[in-house]
Amino acid sequence: MNWDQLDLNPRIITAVKRANVKSAKEILSLSGPDLQRLTQLSKTDVHHLHTAVAQSYCKRPPVSALELLRGECPSLEPGRRLSFGCPVLDALLRGGIPLCGITELAGESGSGKTQFGLQLCLSVQYPAEHGGLGSGAVFICTEDSFPIKRLRQLIVQQPLLRPDVPKALVRSIRFSDNIYIEHTADLSALQTCINQRVPVLLSRGLVRLVVVDSVAGLFRNEFQAEETVERTRHLLAFSSTLHRLSHTHHTPVLCINQVTDVVDGPNPGRCNFGLVDSRVLPALGLAWANQVMVRLMLRRLGGCVTAGEQSCVPRRLEVVFAPHLPRSSCLCGVWVEGVRGIPQEDQGEPPPPSGGIRPSNGPRMEAEKGVGT
Repeated sequence: MNWDQLDLNPRIITAVKRANVKSAKEILSLSGPDLQRLTQLSKTDVHHLHTAVAQSYCKRPPVSALELLRGECPSLEPGRRLSFGCPVLDALLRGGIPLCGITELAGESGSGKTQFGLQLCLSVQYPAEHGGLGSGAVFICTEDSFPIKRLRQLIVQQPLLRPDVPKALVRSIRFSDNIYIEHTADLSALQTCINQRVPVLLSRGLVRLVVVDSVAGLFRNEFQAEETVERTRHLLAFSSTLHRLSHTHHTPVLCINQVTDVVDGPNPGRCNFGLVDSRVLPALGLAWANQVMVRLMLRRLGGCVTAGEQSCVPRRLEVVFAPHLPRSSCLCGVWVEGVRGIPQEDQGEPPPPSGGIRPSNGPRMEAEKGVGT
């Protein structure tokens, strides 16, 4: 480190050089008394040294909790969330998914995970006053091909899903032009995507959402059971890159995950990082669970619910863990216009007025083949 660039008395710089201290890391890792013994400086001089070195690494001034509460730091976007475009789902998540960190959505095949990812890709394009971020999304497919037919259907049905948004505004957004689709067939392609192409899109402001569908596919396929250490190493490198991109660009990251069956041994107790009463856990184990900030799980339930002339199989979306949310859940359904939560008053008998959602034993009508994936 070039000590002469620091705003310090030349006497302090001379003492540091004489003590053969070569890096800022050494300065910040030593306590005040240790630096005093090493440099023969006074307590006040050591304090100035610590402060100058710390300031050289602090790219922005410190922010107090009071400033955050008052909303005086717009660059940090306090309290901002990316909305799902549904009052019930947003109420469960206190506004939507956080802008920084990894949000995981896990569930069995056909539970509707991809539908949530598609809906967020549209929601992110709305302006901030309507729960969006005014930008596009990148959707990374690691298994199946991108469901373009379903996306077009959701775009057409946006006025029905978002009656709170002026129709003129909905028509003015070119939704399909702002979704960048990446297909990655192996880990090498995935790493190239998130290390090279995604940062370019983020830095140019073209996207403010990253969706990975699914995170488990490639890591499960490319490593054998005995290659756990190597798989973990690649998994941590992958998650570290996602965290860096998210925090640098204030961009939410949604990782869709598969599940694995729970096998009870002699001691059936297990670490509670999945649903308590479920027979499945999110894939990739604790190594991945420790990288996730918000874990959501989705599962299909029995029966059928209807809304108007539509009907679908109900799902339960549950918050497994999150730093800002209690453990709670809500019912939801995948309709032609998208994913909508089922209000509490509409979940049981007596049936609500016409147009509400009510239990039904009649035939089920879902939007397109594959709508529940």
